[in-house]
This record gives sequence, structure tokens and C-alpha cells, in this order.
Amino acid sequence: VSIITKDAIERCCGRNGQNTTIRTEILAGITTFLTMAYIIFVNPNILADAGMDRGAVFVATCLAAAVGCFIMGIYARLPVALAPGMGLNAFFTYGVVLGMGYTWQTALGAVFLSGCIFVFLSLFKIREWVITAIPNSLKQGIVAGIGAFLAFIALKSSGIIVANEATFVSLGDLQQFSPMMAALGFFLIIGLVYRNIPGAVTIGILAVSVIAVITGNVAFEGVMSMPPAIAPTFLQLDIAGAFDVGMISVIFAFLFVDLFDTSGTLIGVTNKAGLVDKNGDIPNLDKALLADSTATVAGSLLGTSSTTSFVESTAGVAAGGRTGLMAVTVGVLFLLSIFFAPLAGMIPAYATAGAIFYVSVLMLYTLKDIDWEDLTEAAPVAVVLLMTPLTYSIADGISLGFITYTVVKVLTGKFNQVSVAVWALTIILLAKIVFL
Repeated sequence: VSIITKDAIERCCGRNGQNTTIRTEILAGITTFLTMAYIIFVNPNILADAGMDRGAVFVATCLAAAVGCFIMGIYARLPVALAPGMGLNAFFTYGVVLGMGYTWQTALGAVFLSGCIFVFLSLFKIREWVITAIPNSLKQGIVAGIGAFLAFIALKSSGIIVANEATFVSLGDLQQFSPMMAALGFFLIIGLVYRNIPGAVTIGILAVSVIAVITGNVAFEGVMSMPPAIAPTFLQLDIAGAFDVGMISVIFAFLFVDLFDTSGTLIGVTNKAGLVDKNGDIPNLDKALLADSTATVAGSLLGTSSTTSFVESTAGVAAGGRTGLMAVTVGVLFLLSIFFAPLAGMIPAYATAGAIFYVSVLMLYTLKDIDWEDLTEAAPVAVVLLMTPLTYSIADGISLGFITYTVVKVLTGKFNQVSVAVWALTIILLAKIVFL
């Protein structure tokens, strides 16, 4: 029976020519899950601010992650785990719903449309053209801008920075419980990550939550129960509303960030796993992209923001993961997580703030790859980096970055470096600002 099971698993999830075992793949999956389990606490907290039912979002998060992992593991056969992505969930809530005034149903419709476009790009192999057409500096700037956006959200939600009539923002009262706990969580996560402790982010979130329960700031409601109802968010998306002209930049933002994030993650994870061929090509790349885009569509139907590949998959690869079985294992663990809704419901915003700030630190690393000596490359990056958090919108940050890139290149005589795709996007985004 064990031989039949082993053969069935290898036929299902592949071996990719790697010297690995089922036990190694399962342990690698557990390792990966521990490093990214924080999303089941963070995502419901963020989307709840948009007016969505926290329990339903919790279930949708777990199910969307499981769907993505299963497709990636069985169809693409790669050791890459998926879940609703950080940054895009914040943009969903604070940019689209609270910032632009759209309903969360319409925002889900935009996620659905961006996922459908991603599926189209994956099926017809247009992805390569889109990615190569976008300047690398803008790609890096977008990632860093999202990192700055997340940092701003974490600091604001925890009370470390507060509104100020004279200066817009100022330092909050750091003697209050919320900012102290957020800072403690961040420092604890950094210390644990530095020591390579598996599940460092999740441990940091849970540690702060335990302190909150002990001190009476949060009521203990249990650890396990039957899953909450997903009905409040299931199939509640408003696709017609997402066709509003003002949502064009939002859909593009969801699409571009998901596309760049997925591509970068796949390159990083497969390189670390030694799965790329001698030409540097990723095996089953088209299938992997299709898995990611399909998971985004499924997530929007379930009731969560864009689902994407998680760079935390490198932790599982470091533990020996080389096949799709690792991703399938992560998917199974996400399914089991739906029974821990009471635990997720007790996690306060300041407990996840430290984790969000930590993620922002990771995203700012892309700034090291920018050619700061070339003003035509540095200026657009600076615009995206600063305007994304200051406008409280990833879409506005991206739009202003593209416009700056094109204008600067033209004024400095480097207009030949502006691709047709960038010209087209610049005209569309500029028209939106001028006429809408």
C-alpha cells in the first residue's frame, strides 16, 4: 500500500528529477505553512476594516490559500505556496473602499476582473511581453512603495502615529498599550527571524495576543470551533460596479502587483530549489502563472483580496521541498485552519501591526537594486515610494510613477527607452487624472 501511495503521490505532484522523499516534502510544507500562517490572522483584520464579515473572510482566506496551493502543487508541480497577498489586501481596504469610497463588493469585482485578465495573459503567453515592457526600476519602485504603504498602515493602526491638524501626522502616545504591544511584536519577530526560528511571524502575533488576554485587554473566546459561515462574502462581488471608469487604475494596480509579485517569487523560489534549467527557464512556468491567476479569481468568489505566490515558500525549499507535494501539504494545513476561527478572532490589530511592519521591511529591500546615479531611473522610483503611502493608494502611486518615468525620459532625450506599453499606460493614466 505504501508503494502504491508513494507512486500515486509522485504521479500527482511530480519529482522534478529531484532527490527527495515524501517525508521531506511534508516537513517542508509544514515549515512553509508556519512561516506564512500569519496571513490567516492579518487578512481578516484588514478586510474587516472594509466592512466585511471577519469570520467569513477568515474562512475565505483559508479556502483561497488551499485552492491556490492545490492547483500549484498538482497542476504546476512546484514547491510554491499561495495565499491572499499582503499589500493588495491593504490597498483593497484602505485605498479602494475607505479611500475611494467604493463598496467592498465592487472591490471584489475589481479583483475578479484583474484575475481574469491575469488568466488571459497566462493562457496566451502575453505575460513575458508585459513584464519585459515595464522598466525594472518601476517594478522595484512599486514593491518598495507597497512596503512603505504597509508601514504607514501598521504605524497608524497601532497608534504609533496619529493625526495632527498642523502636520497631518505626528508621534502618538507610546505609553499606551496598543503602540507598546505593536513595537514588542515587531522586535520579537525580528529577533526570531534573525535566529531562523520557524514560524517567527506567527509566534510574534500569538505572543502579543496572549499578553493582551492575560492583561484583560482581549477576552479569551476559545481556540477551536466549527468554521464560521462564509455566506456573508461568498459570491457577493459586484462585477458590474467594477466596470466603472474610475476603477481602471485599480484593476491595473491589482493586476500589475500580482503579476510582478508572482513572477519575482517564482524566480526566487525555483532558483533556490535548483529547479531552473541551464537556460534559466522555470519548469511549468505557464502552469504556475495559471495557478496563481485562477486562485485570485477563486478568492474573489469566496470573498478575499488577490491571492498570490508567497516568497515564504523559500523556507520550505530550504527544508528540502522540491515538488508540488510541499504546496499540497500547505493547502491541507490551510484547510485544517478553518477550525481555529476563535483563535483568529481574538487577534487584535496591534498584534498584527508588528507583523505588517516586518513585511514592509522585507519589501523595501528592492531599493538596493535601483541605479540612484541615474536621475531618470531614480526620480520615478522616488515618486512611487513617497506617493504610494502619502496618497494612501497603490493605484495613485503606480500611476504617478509611470507618468513621471515617461515625462523624465522625454525631457532628458531618452524617449527611446520608453516602451510602447509604457507610453500607452502613461496616456491612459494621465487622461484619467486630467478628465476624471
